[in-house]
Amino acid sequence: MAAWLSYIESLHPKSIAMGLDRVQQMLCRLQLHATPFPLITVAGTNGKGSTCAMLEQMYLQAGYQVGCYTSPHLLQYNERVRVNGAPASDAVLCQAFAVVEQARRVEPAIALTYFEVGTLAAVWHFIKTGVEVAILEVGLGGRLDAVNAFDPSCTIVTSIDLDHQEFLGNTRDAIGYEKAGIFRPGVPAICGDPMPPDSLLVHAAAIAAPLICLGKEFNASLEQGCWHYQVGQQAHYTLPIPALLGAYQLHNAACAVSAVEALQDRLPVGQSSIARALANLTLPGRFQIIRPPDIIPAPHIGTKRASVILDVAHNPHAARALAANLQALRSDPDSRLDGKTYAVFAMLADKDSAGVIAALKEHIDGWYVADTLHARGALAKDLAQQIAGLAPGSTIKTFPSADKAYIQACIDVEACMDANENAKIIVFGSFFTVASVMQILPNNAV
Repeated sequence: MAAWLSYIESLHPKSIAMGLDRVQQMLCRLQLHATPFPLITVAGTNGKGSTCAMLEQMYLQAGYQVGCYTSPHLLQYNERVRVNGAPASDAVLCQAFAVVEQARRVEPAIALTYFEVGTLAAVWHFIKTGVEVAILEVGLGGRLDAVNAFDPSCTIVTSIDLDHQEFLGNTRDAIGYEKAGIFRPGVPAICGDPMPPDSLLVHAAAIAAPLICLGKEFNASLEQGCWHYQVGQQAHYTLPIPALLGAYQLHNAACAVSAVEALQDRLPVGQSSIARALANLTLPGRFQIIRPPDIIPAPHIGTKRASVILDVAHNPHAARALAANLQALRSDPDSRLDGKTYAVFAMLADKDSAGVIAALKEHIDGWYVADTLHARGALAKDLAQQIAGLAPGSTIKTFPSADKAYIQACIDVEACMDANENAKIIVFGSFFTVASVMQILPNNAV
């Protein structure tokens, strides 16, 4: 498996090369133009992974065979390709890669990116397995992403904000247009951004995509212990609060329910299946709280009393959502997480680290900043300099990796915690940051 991943990474001179021509040629060679199952495409700046996971569970709870393709992964590539909730095996993925490679090498050979090979392999596997519905998460943008080479039965744009500006543009309007590129004439289109840019609305109208938007055609209304999925002003379903934490998860849940509703004629799903999916769903690294004694109190893996929060927030939009979650915990003594917050932080150099720091600086009592062990990784010293400039007087320590930063944070927090203090260590900044720490946590914690 490792050899295959290394090989497909070498096929194209660029890690990201926008465009559909290469994948469309491959669809002809692999005869993948029409999938025999409904396909839901999910794009958005943030919330894509959560929305895909919710949809996956809703259809699984209803008894369907479900394929789900997401990215990036945390610990193993296999996480990206799931059938019925289970990651694909190495053998299955290697077979799929081999099929794609055989077709790719037909003269003239096509230079595919890592993500393009993975997308083609995932859909080929879903067809071979005989799934009844597939959910595909867009990798970057939408219009020119490999996932968009496949024709969807329903489309979702979860949120629109600044990220990947070098590929998508420097304004919400430009980015909204790119994400709206997944829409199709006559195909249900769902937008979970409460203030979508005009570009998305105009494009949907221009191609006659039947668009419904959060806050207009559908909504999520929170009540004590439950929420209402509303169509217009009428409550259509009363559902449990999503097990995934954060107020923004209601928006993601409403998008997922809207997609299920749009496909009810082809894939009927009852309210009880939707409710079970939301109540029981877990998704690693999305404001995932790990409390003692789930963290074994031993060197290198945790403390006796401090909780750990894992969050893959890696842009200002996600950082603001993370800040809101931290504020909610600090304001709620019943959470037992209202004490000090220590950050284990590392990012990629091409991300808006200043925007992330600015969104969270008021919520952090001490920073443990790390290098990211990746070609695009930011250096800890550069991040520390940004923190010092944006939050003068902050306590900042730097480390060569996130796992080493986490270990030192555990040691320091354990040494200084008061007996009744509810401290927490939050690990954030990128998937790489969270993955680095997850690898040293005990299996029962993650």
